[in-house]
Amino acid sequence: MTMIEAVPLNWVLALAAILFCIGLFGVLVRRSLIGILFGVELMLNAVNINLIAFWRYLEPNLVAGQVFALFIITIAAAEAAVGLAMVIAVYRTRRTIVADDMRNLQG
Repeated sequence: MTMIEAVPLNWVLALAAILFCIGLFGVLVRRSLIGILFGVELMLNAVNINLIAFWRYLEPNLVAGQVFALFIITIAAAEAAVGLAMVIAVYRTRRTIVADDMRNLQG
C-alpha cells in the first residue's frame, strides 16, 4: 500500500472543499484586489486537487485528470499575470487597489 492509497478519497475531497471555501471567503470579503486574486487562485487549486484525486482513485490508467489539471494551472498563471497587470494599471490611475473605490471605472 502506497502513501496515496493510505489517504481516503473523502479526506482529499474535504481538504479541497475547505480550500475552496477559504478562497470563496477571500473573494467575497476582501477589499484589496490582490487578496481577491489570491482567493481565486485558492479556488483554482482546490479544483486541481479534486481533479487529481478523482483521477487517482477512479481511473489511474487514463491521463484525463492530469491534462485538465495542467490546463487549469495554465489558466491560473495567465489569470495571475493579467490580473496583476490590471491591478498595476488601476493603481497608476487611481492610486488605490481597494475594490470598493472602483465601482465607477469611468475617468
